[in-house]
Amino acid sequence: MAEKKLRILQVNKAYYPHIGGIESLVRTYARELQKRTDAEMQVLVCQEKGKTVHEIIEGVPVTRAGSIGTYFSCPLSFSFFRYFRKMAKQADVILFHMPFPLGDLACLLSGFQGKVVLAWHSDVVKQKKLLLFYKPILKRFLRRADVIITATQGHIESSAFLPAYREKCKVIPYGLDTDKYHAAVRRPLLTEQLCDKNAVKVLFTGRLVYYKGVEVLLNAFASVSGCELFLVGAGALEETLREQAKGLEQKVHFLGVLSDDDLKAAFADCDIFVLPSVANSEAFGIVQLEAMVYGKPVINTALPTGVPHVSLHEQTGLTVPPEDAEALAQAIQKLADDPVLRQTYGAAAAERVKQDFLEADVLERIYQTLK
Repeated sequence: MAEKKLRILQVNKAYYPHIGGIESLVRTYARELQKRTDAEMQVLVCQEKGKTVHEIIEGVPVTRAGSIGTYFSCPLSFSFFRYFRKMAKQADVILFHMPFPLGDLACLLSGFQGKVVLAWHSDVVKQKKLLLFYKPILKRFLRRADVIITATQGHIESSAFLPAYREKCKVIPYGLDTDKYHAAVRRPLLTEQLCDKNAVKVLFTGRLVYYKGVEVLLNAFASVSGCELFLVGAGALEETLREQAKGLEQKVHFLGVLSDDDLKAAFADCDIFVLPSVANSEAFGIVQLEAMVYGKPVINTALPTGVPHVSLHEQTGLTVPPEDAEALAQAIQKLADDPVLRQTYGAAAAERVKQDFLEADVLERIYQTLK
């Protein structure tokens, strides 16, 4: 007799092709778990604005509930509650990606009796007004949850909510499909754009927004010698940062948004990767893994979140205090001046990815948690 399939419903704000770290993760979990012979996956998300759409994406049934728009970074959808109740009846376990207040409320109102697993990516950091209304719902939902998955111990320790539910928490990191990175075509994408062909190539990639700390990085770079900085990404602060970088044209390159292939080429071609984030909105920094898989040392910041748990201080790179341009400049200069240290940290970084962050291992642990 065939084994009964585990029926999984995955709930998030948005889904591919919407771009975002959590959306990439939801897509990977959906696509890969759907391939299992003992699992069946459905996904429920919201439209940013517009009518309900039902799709099959990479073999996964996806429902995008209609929405009248997005407010406080959260879609407002009344049909979401109806679809949730209907789809929950066909599920053994529901995996929620947090924070998503609409999902919490829909589950609490639905009377769902099955297993509830929360993937906790971050506290609500910026939307303070929303949090006033959301906090009582969130606390009730945390009590209802059977398991809470966090990517690092730092997610638990830095949270305003999770320490009270420590016994439910399970640390499962984000994973990387390393084969895809090693199979990617390598080309000297950064080297080709150097003004000084002997310069050490320093890479940042991410959205150009407040919590990424790129202003601090530019301040630091003004006093660094023998290096050139490549900034990949776009965002609200781009014009401000370009203005700040005036006078550093020979040292700072704005590359805009790159394709996946070019981004991999940039990671493979850099000498040092920097993640100078300054606020708890940066909960993990998966870009660190994307540099580490290519054997690159990482400079990150000592945020109380998961960031310094990914690349480890004086093992796979250097960790500096957030918003400290002087300390960041010293760390960049130290690695720029010491190719042997870069090689040592880089080799340890690649090994760390292999040991702790392989996607296949992570997916198996996620599946076992859902069962």
